[in-house]
Amino acid sequence: MLLFCPHCANILTVSLTNMRTNRLECRTCPFEHSITEPVFSRRVYERKEKEDVFGGPGAWDNAQKGRVQCPNDGCDGDEAAFFQVQIRSADEPMTSFFKCMTCGHRWREN
Repeated sequence: MLLFCPHCANILTVSLTNMRTNRLECRTCPFEHSITEPVFSRRVYERKEKEDVFGGPGAWDNAQKGRVQCPNDGCDGDEAAFFQVQIRSADEPMTSFFKCMTCGHRWREN
């Protein structure tokens, strides 16, 4: 949580006084405010489901398919769509990204 100076609108910083108490102070003007109670703020953000970077929701429809056992527990799917990308240096092998056609689980292999 950011607090701003009511006089000059610069950000207030927390500092320790000689009496070992905290205060908010402005580094631009002489404004000071003693902190007598705990100051905190908590915000929980809702996570958004991201689209595939591979090309959107229908991108996996045209991907190559191969017989690969799904590593997801409880899924006995043996077919997965996959694509390969060079994400590390050129002397490293390509990274394969898979999506199970049975349960939709995604994983990658280096």
